[in-house]
Order: sequence, then structure tokens, then C-alpha cells
Amino acid sequence: MFDDLAAAGVAPGARVLEIGCGTGQATVSLAERGYRIVAVELGADMAAVARRNLAPFDAVEVVTAAFEEWPLPGEPFDVVFSATAFHWIDPAVRVSKSADALRLGGLLATVGTHHIAGGTWTEAFFVEIQKCYQRFDPSTPPGLRLETARDIVEDDRELTSSGLFGPATFCRYEWELPYSTADYLDLLLTYSGHRALPDVRRNALLSSIARLIDVDYGGQIVKRHLTELRIAQRVR
Repeated sequence: MFDDLAAAGVAPGARVLEIGCGTGQATVSLAERGYRIVAVELGADMAAVARRNLAPFDAVEVVTAAFEEWPLPGEPFDVVFSATAFHWIDPAVRVSKSADALRLGGLLATVGTHHIAGGTWTEAFFVEIQKCYQRFDPSTPPGLRLETARDIVEDDRELTSSGLFGPATFCRYEWELPYSTADYLDLLLTYSGHRALPDVRRNALLSSIARLIDVDYGGQIVKRHLTELRIAQRVR
């Protein structure tokens, strides 16, 4: 993915603004390519971890702030980059402020990730795990099904309708990741919807999922993902 970003014209030395760097996982890959980076992260704890992870790179600055409120520096950026965080930014400002941060001709590059059909997540497994959610999480909509990659539409309407960006180009990557039962439960505990459940319901949900994976799938599942890189040029 980062090679494709470079191929779009982002050369070493480019000035990059990253929105929502988290702990710096993507930022490290950007820094390794020689970019000069300002990374804005809302969470103070995650920003602190990002600073430790990025300490070897002198050309990276991590700022603790909300992007919506952060004052843009005077020097424009060549790239505004956001990995799985752009959708959390206020829709009223995320496109216009990204354009304001860029030089004319600069690039807005956003990364989205989708859980798609494949791996262990066949129709049968997804139906079974949905039964767990429907039993213990009353907000679960009935009849959910996983989409395939080709079912997920490439969408740049928000960008082009602003008049600030031209049509986007899309790069897509499908990949799989195995999880043991314990690893998968740890993953679920990072999701806000699971953390928001009352303790009794959350514990019962996790126990039912653990039994399903241990008994029917030998203690391991494989999730298939689609990662999408969307790149659009500022035209106005």
C-alpha cells in the first residue's frame, strides 16, 4: 500500500500531515520512506506511545489534538493521510480542512478496512456467530451477512461533491489474518460496541463465541479483510 502511495507521486522528503495516527503503526511505514510528518492524534495515551515508536525518526512530530480544532501551520502539506481514522472526523469539516492543509495539486490519501466474506468466515460460521450476538446484544440487526470485496462500492462522492478534489483513484488489497480463540476475544475487547455492553452481557457474549470457536473450529479462525487506499488530488 505504501509503495502504491509513493507511486502516486509522493517522493521522499514530501511533507505529510497524518490525521489520527494512533500508536503510529502506519506512521512508521511513512517515516521509513523519508517523509517529513506531522501526525495529529486526539488520544493523549496513544500519542505518547506513537512518540516512543517514532523516536528514531527526527522528521516526525506527533501533536496531541483534535484535527477539527488544530490550527493549520502556515506551510502547506504535500499529502494529507489518514489510516482508518478519517470517518471519525466531523463530516462538516474533514474534507474542507484537509484541502486547506494541502498545496494545490496535493493528495488526500485515506485508508479504509472492511471485514469481508472469506477465511473461516463462511456463511455457516457467520450465521452461528450472529446467533451469539442476537442473544446477548439487543442492538444486533437481524439478517446480517458479510459482503465480498466486489460488493463494496468505491466511493469518492464526498470528495468530488466538495469541488475541492478531483476523482479518486483506488488501490485494493485482500488479506487474511488467523486468530486463536484468546487472540480473537482480545480483539473484540478493543471494539467500542463490545466495551459498551453491560459486564454480564459482554462476558456471556464472549463465552459463547469462545465455545463456538473452540468446539466447532479447533480453537482458531481466519478473518478476511479488504484494505482500500483512496487517493484524490486537490484541484481548487
